[in-house]
Amino acid sequence: MSELLDLVLRAHGGLDRWNKFNKVSAKFVAGGGLLPMKGLEADPKPLEGTVTIHEQSTVIRPFGQPDWRMVFTPNCVSIETTAGVVVQERSNPRAAFAGHTMNTPWDLLHRAYFNGYARWTYLTTPFLMAMPGFEVTEIAPWQEGAEQWRGLRARFPDTIASHSREQDFYFGDDFLLRRHDYHLEIAGGVPVAQYVYDLVEADGFRFPTKRRAYIRGPHLKAIRDLLLISLDLSDFQVMN
Repeated sequence: MSELLDLVLRAHGGLDRWNKFNKVSAKFVAGGGLLPMKGLEADPKPLEGTVTIHEQSTVIRPFGQPDWRMVFTPNCVSIETTAGVVVQERSNPRAAFAGHTMNTPWDLLHRAYFNGYARWTYLTTPFLMAMPGFEVTEIAPWQEGAEQWRGLRARFPDTIASHSREQDFYFGDDFLLRRHDYHLEIAGGVPVAQYVYDLVEADGFRFPTKRRAYIRGPHLKAIRDLLLISLDLSDFQVMN
């Protein structure tokens, strides 16, 4: 493990302690321009997402209807009733995005897959970089105004679904997350710069409560007029 990654994991609550838990959950409210471009509306009410720590799975409730939830794994995504009756299901869900651009409409299962892997990525960052199969290297720092943020590039294993195979994470002098860069492969590979703000402590771990993802322009600069995704998160819990 690199010196920077070790410092980052300590600053966010510590890897040894993190590995003693099995799940993390939060409530979130989503906005931004991506869903309208996909022909979908953001839900103004908070949704609850629960993800597993040692493998990749996500449950979000409610989803689509008050008595529905979505269940995500990399190889299958489904929408089911709270009683467990499957309403819709899709195997090999990544393949359903073949040929998509930013304006290609999504159905509810497209949205479920995107929400499933994205919420998992956000709730397990930065600890996911210490999971088996991840390759992590330090990259050139990012200059944000008067601050210089050190960076880590993570190459995700094939078994983990996420925005793109390679993603960059930048950390402040306190080694807490400030920015997360990636390509949105399921929407034509558009480059994205996501800023995170207002970290809080929950169960001894540090989580951002605000995420704002912008299209990334030349020289890695965020285009602030092009807000793709906003997320406001609250009520974090780390559980067994």
